[in-house]
Amino acid sequence: MIDRIIYIIPFLFGAVVGSFLNVCIYRIPEGISIVSPPSRCQGCGRLVPFYYNIPIFGYIFLGGRCAFCKVKLSVQYPFVEALTGVIAVALFVKFGLSRELFAMFVFSAALIVITFIDLRLKMIPDVISIPGIILGVILSFFMVAPGVASSLIGMAVGGGFLLAVAAAYYYMTGREGMGGGDIKLLAMIGAFLGWRAVIVTVLTGSFIGAVIGAAVMLITGKNSKYALPFGPFLAFGAFLHLFYGDELIRWYLMKAAGE
Repeated sequence: MIDRIIYIIPFLFGAVVGSFLNVCIYRIPEGISIVSPPSRCQGCGRLVPFYYNIPIFGYIFLGGRCAFCKVKLSVQYPFVEALTGVIAVALFVKFGLSRELFAMFVFSAALIVITFIDLRLKMIPDVISIPGIILGVILSFFMVAPGVASSLIGMAVGGGFLLAVAAAYYYMTGREGMGGGDIKLLAMIGAFLGWRAVIVTVLTGSFIGAVIGAAVMLITGKNSKYALPFGPFLAFGAFLHLFYGDELIRWYLMKAAGE
């Protein structure tokens, strides 16, 4: 029981960080400072008191509405807070108190912000991905895995692979099928997780993206020219590798060997 109670600490820490990530998700695309001004209601503009800004519980207590103007609040707020808390617990279980825990939590936070911005606006801000590439390489000097060499190769392969795919798609169709943000995102994933993560991320992300894309076309009746943001699928693939990468690679090698 005591062992399980300790998980409350990383969850609460993650939820608090998730509250800040919500600020980043809404303000970064607008070019607004993520530090000032304090949180305000997007309906009436009034400052949100700290006791209404408690992660998850504030939303539940208010019934999902502003305390003043009663405008409906997005469910994204508690979802991102809870998601960040769960990921913090999962990282704590996997890495314990270590440098890897710190590095992968920063990486995960960046993926969460990128995912929700891309879902909402179909864009991936350079202000996250480019510093993320640099930070991933720097942190590789202080971690056992993936190591500096794998980080550098992952950065180069990740960015270069999607750049080649984008160029080939444009050559064959005359249309842009992948934005520069996706290319930089995969480079960031490679910098943090190494070159093997690029393979797992692309394969799993593309597969999930194709399945969901086909389902969306069937449900909405839109044709293949309808663009889905690819960033969230790359982020999903990166999370898969982060937690299950070695198992996925071993499973694939066993299948390829016919075992």
